[in-house]
Amino acid sequence: MNANPYPLGLRLAGRRVVVVGGGTVATRRMPALLDAGADVLLVSPELTPALRAHVDAGRLRWEPRRFVPADLDGAWLVQVAVDDRVAAAAVSAAAAERRIFCVRADDRAAATAWTPAVTRHGPVTVAVLGGGDPHRAMTVRDAVRDLLNVRTGLARAGGTAVGPAGGPGAVPAATGPEAAPGSGGRGPVAAGAARGGGPGQVALVGAGPGDPELITVKGWRLLTEADVVVADRLVPGLLLDELRPDVELVDASKIPYGPSRAQEEINRILVERALAGKFVVRLKGGDPYVFGRGGEELLACAEAGVPVTVVPGVTSSIAVPAVAGIPVTHRAVAHEFTVVSGHVAPDSPASLVNWEALAALRGTLVILMGLKNLEAITATLVRHGRDPATPAAVVQEGTTGAQRSLRSTLDAVAADAVAAGLRPPAIVVIGDVVGALDV
Repeated sequence: MNANPYPLGLRLAGRRVVVVGGGTVATRRMPALLDAGADVLLVSPELTPALRAHVDAGRLRWEPRRFVPADLDGAWLVQVAVDDRVAAAAVSAAAAERRIFCVRADDRAAATAWTPAVTRHGPVTVAVLGGGDPHRAMTVRDAVRDLLNVRTGLARAGGTAVGPAGGPGAVPAATGPEAAPGSGGRGPVAAGAARGGGPGQVALVGAGPGDPELITVKGWRLLTEADVVVADRLVPGLLLDELRPDVELVDASKIPYGPSRAQEEINRILVERALAGKFVVRLKGGDPYVFGRGGEELLACAEAGVPVTVVPGVTSSIAVPAVAGIPVTHRAVAHEFTVVSGHVAPDSPASLVNWEALAALRGTLVILMGLKNLEAITATLVRHGRDPATPAAVVQEGTTGAQRSLRSTLDAVAADAVAAGLRPPAIVVIGDVVGALDV
């Protein structure tokens, strides 16, 4: 019987949800389930790096094997995220026997529940079902979101590329029209590319520090217009969860070969997809140009004649300390702050950081990717003259619901972070600004 679906909001906090599959679809579905507080059991022989990060952080339980019907014991909902129709049908049948609603990525007609296209506006959640047509649902959802944004003064910002002389926003290659799609629905450039009516383009978009609501309005708009999204592991998962079903999602953290070869492969994917007429969004955590290798990707595209739009992101080096109650500057406390990468140990020949000079500064020191080398970093700073009693802090997964903060001193922060079990991604802040806002 072809009846209309009954819309319902599920309160999944603390309730078991089973996800079968560990690939791209599961990666996109997981953030919304975790955000709802669901007790997630993930069943799959293999996982994407993004899903493994959730497992390592203790956000969900993983069974590294194929599905068995007993996995559904105690479940309230099951989501099937595999492309094997026989396997998906077996999960669906087991769910039906237990009267558990089943969402199927491979066959919406065979599912007993559908996931809607969702947007959130403050306390309001808008969920749209398109009668089995995800494209229709996305279109209506986007129209509603735009209306809500206009009513609160957050109208979409239009984008314009600039010439080779430089300026904010875009860096076009030798040929090609403006890189930034226009406003309203899918931009004209993106729509033209999808139809094969024009050259493809690339947008380097900063996704912000972790909270999905901290992406810029322009960044979000381009993301909704993309044909292909190449995403880093640290990109907020809820942003990926709202992509159109037909969008090709490339998990950059899953590319093999090591950092150098992986970057070459990312560059190749960006250029290849764009030259095929696609609108490609390279979605990067934080800001594309802050330890994000965005410059390398822009140069690769420019060399191939692919126009590029750059959309800056809210950088974690400022935003994460702020959310943790730490200003990087404060009147009469710190008039400067320095951001440095800590992924290379101070005593390594590969290090480009002058740690002796940093130790002599009086301002705030913000260290990204430095948790692994924190003991060596702090010892080096103290050895070169920084006061060991200088306040220090570590903020893990800043701006997200999993944020954890630790306050300490320069000489003790490394040991304290280990004792607290803090793990990357984390930011270290050193300076008197730590505690400056404590009341």
